[in-house]
Amino acid sequence: MTRFILDGAEVEARDGETIWDAAKRLGHVIPHLCHADRKGFEPDGNCRACVVAIDGERALAASCRRRPTEGMNVVTMGERVERARRMVFELLWADQPEGTHFRRMAETVGVNGSRFSGRGARAPDFSHPAMAVRLDACIHCTLCIRACRDVQGNDVIGMAHRGAHSRVVFDLDSPMGQSSCVGCGECVQACPTGALLPKSNQAPERSVESLCPYCGVGCQVTYQVAGGIIVGAEGRDGIANEQRLCVKGRFGFDYGRHRHRLTTPLIRKTGAPKEPLDPANPLTHFREASWDEALDFAAAGLRRQMNSDEPRSEARPTAAAPARRLRDSKLAGLGSAKGSNEEAYLFQKLVRTGFRTNNVDHCTRLCHASSVAALLEGIGSGAVTAPVAEVANAEVIVVIGANPSANHPVAASFIKNAVRKGATLVVIDPRGQALDRFATHSLRFKSGTDVALLNALLHVIVAEGLTDTDFVAARTTGFEQLAEHVMAYAPEVMAPVCGIAAETIRDVARLFAKARSAMILWGMGISQHSHGTDNSRCLIALAMLCGHVGKPGSGLHPLRGQNNVQGASDAGLIPMMLPDYKRVGEDEHRHRFEQAWGVELDPNPGLTVVEMMHAAQAGRLRAMYVMGENPAMSDPDLSHAREALASLDHLVVQDIFLTETAMLADVVLPAGIFAEKTGSFTNTDRHVQMGRQVLDPPGQARQDLWIIQELANRLGLDWHYDGPREVFAEMATLMPSLAGITWDRLEAEGGITTPAGKAILFDDRFPTADGKARLVTASGIAPAESVDADYPFILTTGRVLEHWHTGSMTRRSQVLDQLRPQAEITVNPDDLAGLGVADGGGLRMESRRGAITAAAKADPRLPRGLVFMAFCYAEAAANMLTNPVLDPVAKIPELKVSAVRLHAL
Repeated sequence: MTRFILDGAEVEARDGETIWDAAKRLGHVIPHLCHADRKGFEPDGNCRACVVAIDGERALAASCRRRPTEGMNVVTMGERVERARRMVFELLWADQPEGTHFRRMAETVGVNGSRFSGRGARAPDFSHPAMAVRLDACIHCTLCIRACRDVQGNDVIGMAHRGAHSRVVFDLDSPMGQSSCVGCGECVQACPTGALLPKSNQAPERSVESLCPYCGVGCQVTYQVAGGIIVGAEGRDGIANEQRLCVKGRFGFDYGRHRHRLTTPLIRKTGAPKEPLDPANPLTHFREASWDEALDFAAAGLRRQMNSDEPRSEARPTAAAPARRLRDSKLAGLGSAKGSNEEAYLFQKLVRTGFRTNNVDHCTRLCHASSVAALLEGIGSGAVTAPVAEVANAEVIVVIGANPSANHPVAASFIKNAVRKGATLVVIDPRGQALDRFATHSLRFKSGTDVALLNALLHVIVAEGLTDTDFVAARTTGFEQLAEHVMAYAPEVMAPVCGIAAETIRDVARLFAKARSAMILWGMGISQHSHGTDNSRCLIALAMLCGHVGKPGSGLHPLRGQNNVQGASDAGLIPMMLPDYKRVGEDEHRHRFEQAWGVELDPNPGLTVVEMMHAAQAGRLRAMYVMGENPAMSDPDLSHAREALASLDHLVVQDIFLTETAMLADVVLPAGIFAEKTGSFTNTDRHVQMGRQVLDPPGQARQDLWIIQELANRLGLDWHYDGPREVFAEMATLMPSLAGITWDRLEAEGGITTPAGKAILFDDRFPTADGKARLVTASGIAPAESVDADYPFILTTGRVLEHWHTGSMTRRSQVLDQLRPQAEITVNPDDLAGLGVADGGGLRMESRRGAITAAAKADPRLPRGLVFMAFCYAEAAANMLTNPVLDPVAKIPELKVSAVRLHAL
């Protein structure tokens, strides 16, 4: 603490505080323009609006940069200081248009006009779909530059020209909409004058603090509401985002009022065929119904299939008479990672107690099922061991099989910040990506050869004695078997297999092993393989051999793709797991849930989502209840998946739009969007946060929690939960991971990390029987499908920055769809030239399962022979082509490697 005098009173400044920081904390308001009071922004001191007088100094000092010293006498008021501030505001006033934030601020210091002439009006730039540029309001505070460069790490905005001609530019003075801007809007949130602002700059009537509905980062958001709609979004100072947002969180909030929004229950017309519908007239085969009729119809169809089974044992399981195997059910439920924890919990409870089956799954089966399987096997926990924010303390950061700049942009910004402060980044991915320019090593290996590369890294660490011997001895088992296994994977042997030079493999292995701390972050490029569990086993072994778990800046982090995939998994939306990852076959845990729920539970694992499709087509599964998921777009080999869904006797779909899956339904129940409900959500960091209702559902749409309960009661379950608070209370009694967390705490604190508030886990032991991690060998070194003369290219699928999952939400957001309106097949330029196709020309892509057509997009970051396509475009659904072969452990399909051929159109 530093003692100094502030406006005549002795005060104390904390370590690192500037005069401005200390004054604000003590309630002294010092005007400011170029200073942003938030993390990531370094004070610049160029506007001089925050000047103060210091005894003994002739010049006034910028309080945002000056740190107090012992005994310093600071005056923030007085004629000299206030005259200087007024001059600053008056000079800047000359160029300000009417109605800006700056003018309102100027009036607070007594300036309401200027004696000076301005530079004259400049033409505004409206080239970007979401943001407007009005440089006549710019005061050169550089906050937009610092927001773009220092916070988001995008380096799009800079200053050009000199003196009175200097101005803010995008790239090399391009219009904003034609620049490399990624639309995060950080500059808009930072701008104090309105020089950068949202195009739809409508004044809000109220604001609500909630969360972003998209990826697993879990950004906290303040929504601005006017006239019953959301008109703006700003980042809050959440633990995961520190006020940052990406383009989806900032501008993708309007989908809920799209003209396609479902507002009335629908029942399929008698005799209407189940087939993809005409987008121009999607309701052709449906009729509107009341809620009572639709719910009765939905429940009746489900009961028919339940009653068609042989009688089940109603005997309560006891120690003397254990539970018997229940008959394979003809019913299944597919829940949603977009819903709240409470909705996920009630959904799986409905399937297990109402349908009397464990046939319940959700999108984790298509994203991180193999990661969870390997983590549970290796360390006894399927969650991340450390949050994304720990990259700030990491000496080495490994990003493998993930493209955070597109899929988790706010997380990517923290990685960029860490590199700029000295961390070393290694990117390992077949495709090039935006993070490559921050990376010391970028390993673009052959798609599907992950195990070959990772085992080669393990070989180097073992062979060169680079292991953390104390950690391995005290905290792991299976080292001898692993060490012997990886001896066959020398870098010189694996280099031709994976396409990475042996010396590069050795350099990266040494870098990782010798680091004091290291983080591994991975995505679906690791998990969506027929050997996805093996891929994750290798990553776990890498961290364990080097002791990079359980300490600051270290850990294993599979980046979650949907906003609540972690919470939905925790809550039991998994066919082989009860809530908190208790296996359905473990009597002790199953009996605890049976006693709480008052029903006998099936001790046998249920079907995963892809297995459900196979069972439906084979006639073993006859009815499904799908909430908020779209397997008719997200499953592999879509022709098969759609045929399977169409073959069901009864399909109930609960959603916000008539998705490709809902088009095949017998009854469609219109649900509420994220902003129309209150509930808890768990982000990728295991942080449970409160999402608050912002709007009322339109028309007859209802909240998911209400719909689940109404359907449950029609199936005889007699549920009477008075909202999410009561559901959460029940969850907390059955889930040890929620110990100590109450609804009141969540509302008061906004978010709490599980378990027990610990951000970094396993500093002393792992949640296994012996407290040690298990090192498991991995052998799969090739994908299930390889190129040949007929199919010479490899297709890998994924997401793009502007769209999310199957596109049902983002493609109905005006800004997001304007930014990325059409499907593209991304190909190396040399490959395109060989096909005789120009950038933007038409391509037909075929696999052994189907064919699609789309525009070609040249991308030199792709190696020759590799093709990328996003799976969010219904008109060119990439999953028509993907391979349904499953990982034998996690039952996840190989969406990342499919052999294809390309033809010019």
